[in-house]
Amino acid sequence: MRTQLLRNRSALAVAGVLLAGAPAAYTALADGHAPPVPVRGRPYIETRLLFGTARPDGGPAVTDRQFTAFVDKEITPDFPDGLTVQNGRGQWRDAHGTIEKERSYVLLLLYPESAAKAGDRKIEEIRRAYEKAFAQESVGRVDERAQVDF
Repeated sequence: MRTQLLRNRSALAVAGVLLAGAPAAYTALADGHAPPVPVRGRPYIETRLLFGTARPDGGPAVTDRQFTAFVDKEITPDFPDGLTVQNGRGQWRDAHGTIEKERSYVLLLLYPESAAKAGDRKIEEIRRAYEKAFAQESVGRVDERAQVDF
C-alpha cells in the first residue's frame, strides 16, 4: 500500500512539473512566435524543370527511354553530383490557346548558390536542347533558394 502511495505521489509530482511549463509553451505559440528552428546546411539553389512529352505537331510523345537518354547526354554531364526525376501529369495553354494535358517529367537540381551563374547558363542550354530535340514550345523553370545538407 505504501509503495502504491509513493508511486501515485511521484506521478502527480511529475505531472505538476510538466503542466507548470505548459503555459509558457502555449504562450510562445499563441503570440505568433514559434521557437527558433536551427538552420542546417549551406545555401543552395533548387531548380525544377518541367518537361512536357506531347509534341505540338501531333507526333509521338517523348518516351521514357528517350527522356532517360536525354538526361544521360544533356543533364548528367553538367550536374554529375546528382538530380531527381519525377513522373508527372500536367497541363498548360499552348501558343494556339489550346489547353494541353500530358504526361510530364519534373527534374529537380540542387547546386550551391556560389555556382548559380554557371548553373543558370547550363540550365538554359538544357531547356533549349530539349525544346529543339522534341519540338517543344517551352520547358518550365522554377528557382528557389534553399538550405541543403547532405
